[in-house]
Amino acid sequence: SPPLRRHRRARGTPADPSLSPQVLSGCAIIVRGQPRGGPPPERQINLSNIRAGNLARRAAASQPDAKDTPDEPWGFPAREFLRKKLIGKEVCFTVDPEQSRLAELEEQARSAKKGMWSEGTGSHTVRDLKYTLDNPRHFVDSLHQKPVNGKWDELRCHPTAIIEHVRDGSVVRALLLPDYYLVTVMLSGIKCPTFKREADAEVPEPFAAEAKFFTESRLLQRDVQIVLESCHNQNILGTILHPACATGGAPGGHRGLPNGNITELLLKEGFARCVMQVLNADAIVVKLNSGDYKTIHLSSIRPPRLEGDSAQDKNRKLRPLYDIPYMFEAREFLRKKLIGKKVNVSVDYIRPASSATDTVPAFSERTCATVSIGGINIAEALVSKGLATVLRYRQDDDQRSAHYDELLAAEARAIKNGKGLHSKKEVPIHRVADISGDTQKAKQFLPFLQRAGRSEAVVEYVFSGSRLKLFLPKETCLITFLLAGIECPRGARNVPGLVQEGEPFSEEATLFTKELVMQREVEVEVESMDKAGNFIGWLHIEGVNLSVALVEQALSRVHFTAERSPYCKALLAAQDAAKQRKEKVWSHYEETPVEEVVPVLEEKERTANYKPVFVTEITDDLHFYVQDVETGAQLEKLMENMRAEVGAHPPVEGSFAPRRGDFCIAKFVDGEWYRARVEKVESGGKVHIFYIDYGNKETLPPTRLAPLPPAFSPRVLPPQATEYTFAFIQVPQDEEARADAVDSVVRDIQNTQCLLNVEHLGPGCPHVTLQFADSKSDVGLGLVKEGLVMVEPRKERQFQKVHPTPPVPSPCTCPLSQCPSVPMSGCPTVPTCRSPSYPHVPCPSVPIMSPSCPHDVPMSPCPMSQCPQFPLSQYAHVLVSTVPVSPYPAVALPTCPRVPVSPVPTVPLSCLPLSRCPLVLGLWPCPCDGVPSCRCPHVHPAVSPLM
Repeated sequence: SPPLRRHRRARGTPADPSLSPQVLSGCAIIVRGQPRGGPPPERQINLSNIRAGNLARRAAASQPDAKDTPDEPWGFPAREFLRKKLIGKEVCFTVDPEQSRLAELEEQARSAKKGMWSEGTGSHTVRDLKYTLDNPRHFVDSLHQKPVNGKWDELRCHPTAIIEHVRDGSVVRALLLPDYYLVTVMLSGIKCPTFKREADAEVPEPFAAEAKFFTESRLLQRDVQIVLESCHNQNILGTILHPACATGGAPGGHRGLPNGNITELLLKEGFARCVMQVLNADAIVVKLNSGDYKTIHLSSIRPPRLEGDSAQDKNRKLRPLYDIPYMFEAREFLRKKLIGKKVNVSVDYIRPASSATDTVPAFSERTCATVSIGGINIAEALVSKGLATVLRYRQDDDQRSAHYDELLAAEARAIKNGKGLHSKKEVPIHRVADISGDTQKAKQFLPFLQRAGRSEAVVEYVFSGSRLKLFLPKETCLITFLLAGIECPRGARNVPGLVQEGEPFSEEATLFTKELVMQREVEVEVESMDKAGNFIGWLHIEGVNLSVALVEQALSRVHFTAERSPYCKALLAAQDAAKQRKEKVWSHYEETPVEEVVPVLEEKERTANYKPVFVTEITDDLHFYVQDVETGAQLEKLMENMRAEVGAHPPVEGSFAPRRGDFCIAKFVDGEWYRARVEKVESGGKVHIFYIDYGNKETLPPTRLAPLPPAFSPRVLPPQATEYTFAFIQVPQDEEARADAVDSVVRDIQNTQCLLNVEHLGPGCPHVTLQFADSKSDVGLGLVKEGLVMVEPRKERQFQKVHPTPPVPSPCTCPLSQCPSVPMSGCPTVPTCRSPSYPHVPCPSVPIMSPSCPHDVPMSPCPMSQCPQFPLSQYAHVLVSTVPVSPYPAVALPTCPRVPVSPVPTVPLSCLPLSRCPLVLGLWPCPCDGVPSCRCPHVHPAVSPLM
């Protein structure tokens, strides 16, 4: 906004441009200069030669006999007039000794009876200020999650609250309109550095002054909305929204707030804390404003613990997270509520370090605090669910939570309702298998994870930038996971006798991975495993590939194994961009000239290792599922035992709630139960399932599904249906042609035993050749011979004997053409002309047609074969008659009545109406009666200028 220049300058004295952050009354304002390296100094300016009514003032708490001073009449409207004119604006001020203009304006207002000169005492302008709330919780509940005093008008802004004072970056004093409640509002979900009173002075914490100035310059005396969320004593927790149509902006170019929320902007500028890790049921790790990490313990609560020695097996190592009852539930509650969220941390006390005794281990110094998010005390929520208990203190011990009474009340409710630790039900048991480093178990589990595609997981720990420990909830196991496709800097290692230093930027890579995925829910794709039993694959979080993210941040290099992955292009593009920036691992990168190297390909031999399989299902895209004949007996035994158990203990209809990815048993149309996996659940109650042992799919109601007994899970016997597709074959794109090929395969091999050999791997499933078990003839070759599919050439040398590259036919000059009035029909089985002299013979697959010409001229049938260069129909009234005698004596070529026969070969083969050669280069009008025709370069190259 332009500067306000209401006063004339004194003689030769320049005006001082300043910002107006606060209006004290109708005749006094506070101004400050532009910030330079910190909050600027402030200065009070009184408007000369005028006086406005004083505002209300609350009596000092140190003077019990004093009374509150109310507003003087028209004092508040005068203050509001200046506030709306000046707040956030740049103003200029100077000394103005002249009074004549002011006296003239006063006389005009008196004559017009405006403001304080109007009739009456002006009592209606005096506010009824309410400094306290009789029932703050009831007041907040009545407006819970609603903006105070309704919505904003679409055309103009109606103020709902005015920020009167900013105590620190996250605590303000607000005047709620129109009832004039003066309340303290704490921003929910965050806590900014504060000012501590020591002796008679206030000592700011680091960045406290900056945070206060940040909030002041954006909210002080602005019209805002406040969403009330909860309350603590007389303080209200809420979110302050700045309206999009608010006048003015923040200094330094900040105009308005993102999404209207001051909390988001404070967090963006680094004035709040974020939870990075949940250690156990009462401890979290937060990231401070400085970037450092600090462990915070929840005040006055005790996490679940083992009672006695009977619950623990002496021969097994204790895993507290899974072996202590309700510890896992408590950790998960905190993880889902806090990880990655901004929280408000209020330190209650610091527990000093203690030395170890015979019964109590040593403890380091602990910072105990109240952690809240969205106005909810996390410790209180944990206790109310029965996932923690409240500590008891001596009467003289004041080192306890500031909300100790609320914690006791929450524990009483949990005991009364029998929740968690106070429940009389059986304690939940978590049987989590840790297969990290167990090569034998990892080998058994690898095929299952590979077939599962993307699996849900939780990152339990980050060892380095590319090495993590994951918990798979559906499989209830822990695995060590290595990121595929990248080479991350190695961290420091402790080897016997010395400490091996880490590579440059290894700590930065570890920190980046921790901040991005630590204790987050992710998706993983397992591709392989190493010799130590660690799984290798891709990790995705909210659509971000972690391998690609590390390469983009110049914290990793692309490994050569990424060439086989579908993410190769993204990895290489990210690496090229990082190289250009020359950051971190590429800081010393110098591009070397590329030398042309002739690659030497190693000749490999094709391996033929056919194994017997049983084909169970063929899909519409010509894929098929098979069972291994060698494991057929195990499957039959498992199915027999499973059906016996289901028959002895029939499942209750409707007891199974299907979810995508769950394993179950499904009742097929034959009335028998089979193992299956849920693929999709529709809202109408339909469930799409996949029979994991046979490969077919079906849509069933939930009443025909039941839980899969653990004794028959895929961990006992992996799914027996394996998906394959034919090698060296191109699946037809046309739906009808593809359906014909699928029908032929179904007739030949479904529910039969065949021989299978894996030729090469594909993006979705392995590509194989399949032979009939009795005749040893190739199924795919039979499809090619029948003309149902075409051959897919492979460049590898080892496959040349399987499908030799067909010779390229020499250009054919067979002069075929078709009459424009006769429809076409094609024969796909004629591969080439029958002899070098082109003696055209009839095609055995198409009957010779001899209808009369549509122009009522008798015509004789033309027995022509098909040229590979001309995919034309034949056996129609064909016209190739630009010469009086056929150039091919074996065939008498008829003439078309619409084209005159040339008496002499003046323009040999130049008129070919509607020739359909695939190599046609252009269309020209036919000189013969205006019939459009195309010129084929194979017929008469001289007439084609584009050859």
